[in-house]
Amino acid sequence: MHGCIIFYEDRNFQGRHYECMSDCADMSSYMSRCHSCRVESGCFMVYDRPNYMGNQYFMRRGEYADYMSMMGWNDCIRSCRMIPMYRGSYRMRIYERENFGGQMHECMDDCDSFMDRYRMSDCMSCHVMDGHWLMYEQPHYRGRMMYMRPGEYRSFREMGYGGMRFMSMRRIMDSLY
Repeated sequence: MHGCIIFYEDRNFQGRHYECMSDCADMSSYMSRCHSCRVESGCFMVYDRPNYMGNQYFMRRGEYADYMSMMGWNDCIRSCRMIPMYRGSYRMRIYERENFGGQMHECMDDCDSFMDRYRMSDCMSCHVMDGHWLMYEQPHYRGRMMYMRPGEYRSFREMGYGGMRFMSMRRIMDSLY
């Protein structure tokens, strides 16, 4: 399944638009601002800085007529990443400290509170073995989020998320498409 997201300069799908069907590391050459978008198919992460950096937001199929104010952002979407549909198993190890130190817990499903389930007040690194995940700043899948695809994440601080503490996580599953 291919994804398709269309960004519009103005609210309510007005003004110039840019259609994107894959990752785009820097949208500034296509449009100077973005106030609405329509996800025709698939799921995407959008970022307020180029190269998939800064604040991120998960977008699934639907219409977002004024999503910038909904998310509390200004008008800057600078990059987007398509999330591939995944049908396998899910497995992630979360660590209390950077470089895979401190407490470690292996997770295979959603967790609405690291504190409640693991008595873990901090998560500073992780290793995603299988699947695609969203990590959230607050329990119960709220607050700012970060998209995690398979790989090793040794230091959230060094990735630019030093001020964030991740407190819950959710699998990106077929049901979200």
